[in-house]
Amino acid sequence: MVSAPGRKDAQLLETNRRFYDPLWRDARLVEPQAFNTWPLVRSLVAGSHSRLEVAPGLRPRLPVEGTHFVDLSEPAVAKLRLRAASVALGSITALPFASGIFDLVCAVDIVEHVDDEDGALSELSRVCQTGGALLVAVPLHPSRWTAFDDFVGHCRRYEPQRLLDKLGQYGFTVESSAVYGMQPKSSRLLDLGLWWLTHHRERAMWWYNRVMMPLGVRFQKKLSLQPGMLDATDVEEVLLVCRKR
Repeated sequence: MVSAPGRKDAQLLETNRRFYDPLWRDARLVEPQAFNTWPLVRSLVAGSHSRLEVAPGLRPRLPVEGTHFVDLSEPAVAKLRLRAASVALGSITALPFASGIFDLVCAVDIVEHVDDEDGALSELSRVCQTGGALLVAVPLHPSRWTAFDDFVGHCRRYEPQRLLDKLGQYGFTVESSAVYGMQPKSSRLLDLGLWWLTHHRERAMWWYNRVMMPLGVRFQKKLSLQPGMLDATDVEEVLLVCRKR
């Protein structure tokens, strides 16, 4: 597995806060109905009585009303509270909830940001009821690591089989999966975005929040779920619907 060399929890935490706190401070909350995950989420919510989303920032996939949220970013927590959301400041490796109380847990684009992946997966498993659902998304293929992974605070990309093995280790089986993510395929476009974020951060954040994110949401492809784990050979990021054994 290839990962960000030498970056442990303290450094990853600082990298993530440096990137995401300004992003959320200037961002508007995007409603979950705007994302291509909504038809899936709506079906999962229909059979759910207690649900948790970990590290949503201001891009929650679960409905704000009736969901518990946990995030490390104070700006994100503050803005979620303005919407009367049930939200706590906390970490995925130490969730402030009793064991087995949620029948739906969402952790999209977070596990790859944490050095202690076993601590993160253990906590997701701990708070999820037996028979409960876990919605998780992560980037794939360590060989495709880029400077952008470093910049946004990733610790790892997953080999597909290793991802399945890790989830299985903590009691989760994959029911279905889909290609996920809104990352541009063009490496030149990513390099250009990274240059702007490095040299003109405030302006780049404005463009991301006001222009790029709305366009990305508007033109995202329909989520196409497949039973089990899809063929991930050419997939940059995968969304998995898992069930707790």
